[in-house]
Amino acid sequence: MGSFWLIALLALFLAVNFGLLIFSKPRRLDDLFDGEFTTSVKRLSNGAFQVSVRTPMPGVSPEMVGLWFSEYLRTTEDYKRWHPRAHVWMDWESKQPGILVGASHLVHEYIGPTLMKLRINFIDPKILFGYDPNNKDHFVVCAFVGDLNYPVNFGFLCHSVRKTAEGAEMRSRFWLGHVRSRGATIGIFNLSLLANLPILRFLALRRSTAEHLQIHCLEEMGILAGFLPSLYEANSNPMNSKRP
Repeated sequence: MGSFWLIALLALFLAVNFGLLIFSKPRRLDDLFDGEFTTSVKRLSNGAFQVSVRTPMPGVSPEMVGLWFSEYLRTTEDYKRWHPRAHVWMDWESKQPGILVGASHLVHEYIGPTLMKLRINFIDPKILFGYDPNNKDHFVVCAFVGDLNYPVNFGFLCHSVRKTAEGAEMRSRFWLGHVRSRGATIGIFNLSLLANLPILRFLALRRSTAEHLQIHCLEEMGILAGFLPSLYEANSNPMNSKRP
């Protein structure tokens, strides 16, 4: 009799979890380009959090933002300028000049009160969108986000910057709770299977973490918009050998 109830509870647990996965809404991507986009934090039916941040960038162009990620962001000093209070340290792995896809940004930064040590692996946007949305009026960058010291990712992000009459607008979206291994380690693989169950996401992921991430993005992208035009001008002027 005990075995029957154990099997019944296990079946119910699996049915609830896989039902939530099957009937969960697909990740929202289309509004990163056009239509209404609001800054928000949403708990999805699969247990993950979707964090959306809209940042107006007057006087900025999509090209400037692309250059910031691919060229200008080189040292910890640059990184601290981006967010003096929250950014602590950075380095690059597999970074080639002017190329972002395939590089990993290694960072120590505060998200709310917590010091996070992260590996941000930039990927080809075609992996998510099915095509490359980048053009002269639109810059899109996507990445998997994971732990710096352990081979596991726990989310991914996209920043979409489009040209506007005033300059540019950045639409950022983060998905928290998508666990995957960076490698073929069996133990980590099994952990990934368990961690992506909706009920465990509901138990493990706190709304406060998503809210702190939203605030962090609003702050750092607002700071970036403030100094990026002068940085771009300094690097575009061959007579000026010093970056501000």
